[in-house]
Amino acid sequence: MAERRPVPAQSVLTIMAMGCHHYRRRCKIIAPCCGQAFWCRHCHNEATTNSGEAAHEIDRTRITEVVCQLCLKRQPPGQGCVSCSQSFSAYYCSLCNFWDDDGLRKKVFHCEKCGICRVGGRDNFFHCDACGSCYPREIKDSHTCVENAMMRNCPVCLQDLFHSTTQVTILQCGHTIHQDCLRELQMSFAGLQSLRCPICSVSLYIYDDLWTEMDRQIAETPMPVEYRHVQTQIICNDCQQPSSVGFHILGQKCPACRSYNTRRV
Repeated sequence: MAERRPVPAQSVLTIMAMGCHHYRRRCKIIAPCCGQAFWCRHCHNEATTNSGEAAHEIDRTRITEVVCQLCLKRQPPGQGCVSCSQSFSAYYCSLCNFWDDDGLRKKVFHCEKCGICRVGGRDNFFHCDACGSCYPREIKDSHTCVENAMMRNCPVCLQDLFHSTTQVTILQCGHTIHQDCLRELQMSFAGLQSLRCPICSVSLYIYDDLWTEMDRQIAETPMPVEYRHVQTQIICNDCQQPSSVGFHILGQKCPACRSYNTRRV
């Protein structure tokens, strides 16, 4: 039987508060790339990015050692310490080498197809094989599939979406973007430009009420006589149909789908 090492006297609150601003846990991982100890892979990635060294990320599947932060025993990854028997966290995934004391509250689950742990509860998500990721169950029958949509970088910040720890929004067109980046994008543009996907220009969401309001405004804002019979060629960004419609300074409506998300050609 392995000898149990004495653990320094610490309050329960101190022990339970161990960890970083990403996760609460009682062990540090040994980065396989540089041999240094970090609370989590995000701490490592941030440290290497800010140090001026060549930025690189940890491959979590290659982690072979952790250090208990109570007795400082270096050991293979596991649920708890082999020396002092202290549990490292309430939630542990041996496939991801992932520990989080808040995992049960966050409803963390491991998706075998994604190959990583996700937050929100297994019953609340389904894995879309075409999009290559877990999506909320409420959009299972309504979302637009885009091959490997989550395997791309955010079109605004260019950061990875699949492993992102920040909220990702799935747009009506099927493209994906960080929620904060989408908010920033909408604040940066005015008019219809702020309502379009930055990748394909399809409307971000369904805007039936907005189109009805634009109908009203156009009806109340007649063009000068010399422009009332001017026709212009458009293509609808939503349904891709080309049309010839009457010109109006407020916008041109697609006769096929009623959207004002159109462009003149």
